Amino acid sequence: MPTLTIKNIPDDLYEALKRQAERHRRSLNSEVIVCLEQAVRSYAIQPEEFLARARRLREKTAGYAITDERFNAAKREGRP
Repeated sequence: MPTLTIKNIPDDLYEALKRQAERHRRSLNSEVIVCLEQAVRSYAIQPEEFLARARRLREKTAGYAITDERFNAAKREGRP
């Protein structure tokens, strides 16, 4: 498997990558690979695929009814 060396990474970018890797419970190397894959292999999703994913999500959450009042209260709780 090839190896890639990246030089002159700005300090703030390096720290952001480290924090993101910690949040995702990955090594820094694995996090960089994921970021590169997402950037290079990203693609436009087809409408049929998007709708199918939305329908599956809707099926999974069908039993979780929430009122506007409860939704807005939850949003307010998450704000400082």
